Amino acid sequence: MASTKRQPLTRAGIELVALDLVNEVGLDALSMRRLADRLGVQSPALYWHFRNKQELLEGMAERIYLAGGMGAPSDGEAWQDWIMRRSIAYRAALNSCRDGARIAAEASGGSPTLIGLFDEEIRSMVGFGFTPALALHTISVITHYISGFALKEQAPGNQATPVGGAPLDISDTLKTAFAEGGGPLSTEVFEHGIRMIVAGVSSELGSIRPA
Repeated sequence: MASTKRQPLTRAGIELVALDLVNEVGLDALSMRRLADRLGVQSPALYWHFRNKQELLEGMAERIYLAGGMGAPSDGEAWQDWIMRRSIAYRAALNSCRDGARIAAEASGGSPTLIGLFDEEIRSMVGFGFTPALALHTISVITHYISGFALKEQAPGNQATPVGGAPLDISDTLKTAFAEGGGPLSTEVFEHGIRMIVAGVSSELGSIRPA
């Protein structure tokens, strides 16, 4: 009788299965034991690859960050266009996995790969005339904005109605606002926020450039 040989465990394979498991049960229900059961191994086998659940979380978060397209702008791409493109991609990456925003928020994001890509982004912005500090502040503020927006999107019960479940006995003005501008968690609102950040950064950037 032929036996089926199990494929060897790898960090990448474990991370992918962990993300699939989170999609099914949520981050709070993820445990090393439950993940081992899903993989058909004993829990100690996972600890050859990850010292603890936090290290596993770091690997899962890195996959989400990389799916968001970290790295320098494309050749000839304006920094404003790059920020919008990156912001849209990062939001999509966070929302591609159940509790994706929490996974990213609870990880340090300090792997050598991510730090190297972050360094590329900072140096590219300096090439556009940013000071290193302004480049750091800009990326940090935008990242926090996107993370907060996605956390709100993924919060339980936030999709019931545009006003969070309140009775829709509202004025025509507010009805028009929702009809024309989308709900508070719409793509229109998200992109408007990014444009407002970019506008503020553009103003600050203009003030530090020599006349």
